[in-house]
Amino acid sequence: MNRVVFLNRFYWPEEPATAQLLTDLAGGLAADGRPVLILTSQPTAAPRATRETHRGVKIRRVRCPRLGGRGAFPRAFDWASFGLGALWRVGRDVGRGDTLVLLTDPPLLAALAAPLARLRGARVVHWVQDIYPELPLALGARGLGWLRLLRDRAWRRADAAVVLGADMAALLRSRGVTDSRIHVSPNWAPAGLAPASAAAVQAQRTAWGVADRFVVAYSGNLGRVHDLEPVLDLAAALRADPGFVFLFIGDGAQRPRLEALAACRGLDNVRFLPHQPRDQLAASLGAADVHLVTLRTSCEQLVFPSKLYGIAAAARPVLFLGPPACELARQVEAGGFGRAFARDAIGPMAQTLHAWRDDPAGLAALGRAAAAFDAANGRAERAVRDWQRLLAGLDAAG
Repeated sequence: MNRVVFLNRFYWPEEPATAQLLTDLAGGLAADGRPVLILTSQPTAAPRATRETHRGVKIRRVRCPRLGGRGAFPRAFDWASFGLGALWRVGRDVGRGDTLVLLTDPPLLAALAAPLARLRGARVVHWVQDIYPELPLALGARGLGWLRLLRDRAWRRADAAVVLGADMAALLRSRGVTDSRIHVSPNWAPAGLAPASAAAVQAQRTAWGVADRFVVAYSGNLGRVHDLEPVLDLAAALRADPGFVFLFIGDGAQRPRLEALAACRGLDNVRFLPHQPRDQLAASLGAADVHLVTLRTSCEQLVFPSKLYGIAAAARPVLFLGPPACELARQVEAGGFGRAFARDAIGPMAQTLHAWRDDPAGLAALGRAAAAFDAANGRAERAVRDWQRLLAGLDAAG
């Protein structure tokens, strides 16, 4: 089998979503005998050797400064700093016969790395986790539209493009990518994630002081792509019922504003908790009776919140708030493990939460449906099989 090289800003031991997904996939491919190389950055918390091997996967780390922070300048600096080092690594470490898989962090780096990889005799695959520049444009940015031309050219010239679902595949077709080069392979729950024990769940609820409440949680990145203000409207609609509590678990660009809005509105049924590490994720997810997944209108083709798969793996129901016709909404409804609502349907959402709280048997049935969805769709093993078929086809094509 020929070697596959993945390029992404984050990898083990860091825990952003793409780092966890790539760690699971790379380890699975290596276990099946595929030579795997990761080109990535240095962790800031605990720098590691620039060359190391983890679970049979070879890792080459780019030494690059990071500013961190939420502003546009720190992000742009971090992207550029890693991007320059990553391009040097592609020119040095990628060669004839390799397949270079380019993720989308940093955004649009793939458009520069792909030509370099082809000059080195490698095949190129784009693993499209989110779509730039459309995503910042949908969130109000200006002056980035010209980048589509560069990005579209890279997509069309690639040997393959792997997307997360049918909605995203439709966007690539609209940009001129042929069907034969588009491969749909959804994301998955973190490897090994399973429902926590009743004792672990109860201990977590007790630690958070919500042992006797009906817990509605949003867990994960509080980024701008997620439509979160209506969650506060929903909390306001249920504030008179002391049995409900809403938890925001995680961090992100929207958190300071959401905390300020919740305080201004006097929403004492809303609490904010820190990000939970992966080894505590099962208990954290299990501590909620219902999980919220949200998505801004106009972003449905541009990103697919992979938190859906973690929630399903924890066997918890989902209340989706966003475009009701999008793929995520269709999956939740078709899988029978939750309901999907438009952002302004606050009354129907509140009624649904009341009904779920008052019907423990029905709520448990929704949890079992979530677990069934996870077993059918949400495992890393399925993704490894998808990628092995794709890579084998590319090997055979030469």
